Amino acid sequence: MISRRFLLLAAALLPSAARAAKSSAADRYDIARVENYLNGLRTLKAHFIQTTEDGQISEGTAWLQRPGKMRFQYKPPAPFLLVASHGVLTFHDSSLDQTSKIPLNRTPLGILLADHVSLTGAVTVTDIQRLPGQLQMTMVRTESPGDGSLTLIFADTPLALKQWTVVDAQRRVTHVTLSDVQLGGSFDPQLFEQVTTPAANRP
Repeated sequence: MISRRFLLLAAALLPSAARAAKSSAADRYDIARVENYLNGLRTLKAHFIQTTEDGQISEGTAWLQRPGKMRFQYKPPAPFLLVASHGVLTFHDSSLDQTSKIPLNRTPLGILLADHVSLTGAVTVTDIQRLPGQLQMTMVRTESPGDGSLTLIFADTPLALKQWTVVDAQRRVTHVTLSDVQLGGSFDPQLFEQVTTPAANRP
């Protein structure tokens, strides 16, 4: 008779075994393409539109500098500012005069901001969707999937990052769409230091 303990163990292994079985040459090829693209992306500036699951829409300017730095400068009337630096993601709400901080390595965005992006090992790709002219890839931290997921959406041929969706540890969903994307260049280091006093116009 098969023991209950064996059945429970087998059930626990099924999801990872299924993912391994579904991994195809096309999957591995696209994972390698995304890794190469992200590792070649060191700085980015873009206009963003953010949509939350409750329908709130806000916009502003985003700066990204790998490794580990990001700034989301929201346009009024949105009272928010988001800054990533020194291994911490800081979110400030000026309407409430409240600031919250979370280690960057506990957020899905930390995957995108890593010094070297590897989508195997410490990160697991859970889903790949291929649509006409678009590639969509969802990933989690292998050891802590409960921290949330990050879905990156690229225009394809050639790859270009256009959107991402973050599902955080509380299962809240946030969509970000980029436009007027500028790659390369350098930013003032203070851009990633100022948290509580937003500057309306940054270089």
